[in-house]
Parts: sequence; C-alpha cells; structure tokens
Amino acid sequence: MLTGKPFDLEIITPERIAFEGKVESVTVPGAYRPFQILFNHAPIIAELEVGQLRFNDSSDKHSLYATGGGFVQVLNNKVSIVVESAEDAHNIDIDRALEAKNRAEERLRRRDEVDYHRARFALVRAMNRLKTAQYTEYQQ
Repeated sequence: MLTGKPFDLEIITPERIAFEGKVESVTVPGAYRPFQILFNHAPIIAELEVGQLRFNDSSDKHSLYATGGGFVQVLNNKVSIVVESAEDAHNIDIDRALEAKNRAEERLRRRDEVDYHRARFALVRAMNRLKTAQYTEYQQ
C-alpha cells in the first residue's frame, strides 16, 4: 500500500475526460524522459511525448495508459494532463493497433506518396499502443 498523500489528477483528451480522481503518484512521458509527480510537487508546465502514463490511486491500484503527445500542468496538488489521446491499457484493441502499425509501415515504404513525418508519427503511436497492451498482458 502506498503511503503518500493523495492529490487530484485529470487526464483530458479532445474527445473526453479519460480519468478524474485522487492518486498518490503519477509518472508521465516527459519530452526528455519520464518523470514522477508526487504530493506537493513544484508547479510546472511540461511537454509530453507519445508514451506511457502510469498512476497509482490511494487503494494502490496501478493504472497504465497509452498516450499521445501533449502537456502536463502541476499546480497546488492538482495535475492536469492534456493529451491527443489516452487509452487504458486494458481497453486497447491489439488487432486495430497492429493494423495501424502495418498501414504506417506501408506508407513509409512508399515515401514519395506520403507525408513522411505523419506516417512516422502514426507508427510511433501504434507501437506505443502495442507495447502498452502487451505490458498489461504480461501482468495478468
């Protein structure tokens, strides 16, 4: 059981509020490296990369999300995370993620026909979703 003090966390995407509640720690995919946020963290606004977002609630339940790039703000024991996407690892459709990976790889092979950076970003997102889903499978 965690012994830290709880603080507020909200994870927001353009479509919905993916999570809102009390947590005791959160680890975000910072632009340079992942970093952890605990109670009384200094105020900060930071860029987030595509990656994994992890948090533990006060009952020591561990949650893992695959996220798209975005930002995190920490202020007065409230953490607001605004990302392009946030998908609970348990809800990731592996077949759909594999299809997205294959489509992105095919687009990258035909360089002259596609926007290389968009295809590369789609591949990174698909790989992150697969990695996150597979991590959850190994934990069961």
